[in-house]
Amino acid sequence: MSEKSRICIIGGGFGGLYTALRLDELPWESRQKPEITLIDKSDRFLFSPLLYELITEEMQSWEIAPPFAELLANTGIIFHQSSVTDIDIEAKKVTLDGDKKIDYDKLVLSTGGKTPVDIVPGAKEHAIPFRSLSDAYRLQEKLRLLEEANPDKIRVAVVGGGYSGVELACKLANRLGEKGRIRIIDRGEQILKDSSDFNRETAIKALEKNHIWQDLETEVAQVTADSISLVYKGQTDIIPVDLVLWTVGNQVSQLIDKLPLAKNDQQLLKIESTLQVQGRDDIYALGDVADCYDTEGKPLPATAQVAFQQSDYCAWNLWAAATNRPLLSFRYQPLGEMMTLGIDNATINGLGLKLDGPMAYVARRLIYLYRLPTLKHQLTVGLNWITQPIVELLSL
Repeated sequence: MSEKSRICIIGGGFGGLYTALRLDELPWESRQKPEITLIDKSDRFLFSPLLYELITEEMQSWEIAPPFAELLANTGIIFHQSSVTDIDIEAKKVTLDGDKKIDYDKLVLSTGGKTPVDIVPGAKEHAIPFRSLSDAYRLQEKLRLLEEANPDKIRVAVVGGGYSGVELACKLANRLGEKGRIRIIDRGEQILKDSSDFNRETAIKALEKNHIWQDLETEVAQVTADSISLVYKGQTDIIPVDLVLWTVGNQVSQLIDKLPLAKNDQQLLKIESTLQVQGRDDIYALGDVADCYDTEGKPLPATAQVAFQQSDYCAWNLWAAATNRPLLSFRYQPLGEMMTLGIDNATINGLGLKLDGPMAYVARRLIYLYRLPTLKHQLTVGLNWITQPIVELLSL
């Protein structure tokens, strides 16, 4: 091992970036502070809970997707924009595109997941997932073309009645207005099956207000360029559509898939309570790739809130291991859930608080502003939110 230990973090999402930032802030002695390397294939961090605001142009991409170079400017963190092609866990080497190799002593796996769109015929070719900035740009371009064509109606099918599907449908309803013909398709008996009753009931009211149809207990059999085949109680209906959005499923990357580490049936990495991968004290996993549970033994969802909380523990445990302190067991604190239900509408349920409508919309914005990764970015975005209405008023 080199005199200065090396921590390599793969994936710059909520788990990876916030682990790196927290590590850099911890009270290291100068001779102890490790070399921290963060690797991500994108040049930007994505604050994914605010991705929906791009559809309605309530926010701009720079606000929710600041460059890593900007976020890491005043830290000692080394950033590589690259794809990881191989990890040799025995030699402790990470290989990047172009065959560049990075040695490490501790490895953090936070590569996130992807939405599987190849499980239904035609979905890969014709459906758009909604998970990344490029997905949002692709959707925006598709909407622009549809709006320019100026049809009598724009027919949209959103596959998945979870948080993402509902939030997406409501924002689309706001953007498309009376031309929108939006339906949510879900195989379950109700939408938002894992949500609180308050948020589910509030969301259903928002869907009904926006005339969004719910196809429940329904499977998707096929997607084509202009139709979607739905199966309800054994009967197949072919519905004409202009746009299909796919929001269901989570699949780990091939990089994680091929690692010789302990995994569950969904190929998620099995971890100890310390977030270390089972059988390895040099590898940590968090976020969408980790098989993690709450104190009651229930699996934790693949959400930004979970990854955000894990990052604090992961950074602390890396620091504790390096400074001969005891490691902490991860304890998830459910802080409630927030959902956007369109422009000036949201719902919040948590910590004894139940809000909906415009008040919840403002509160959600402020909470997420506080969660943005650096103080500088928080101030820049917050100032823009304050001054934007004034600028718009003066331009009238």
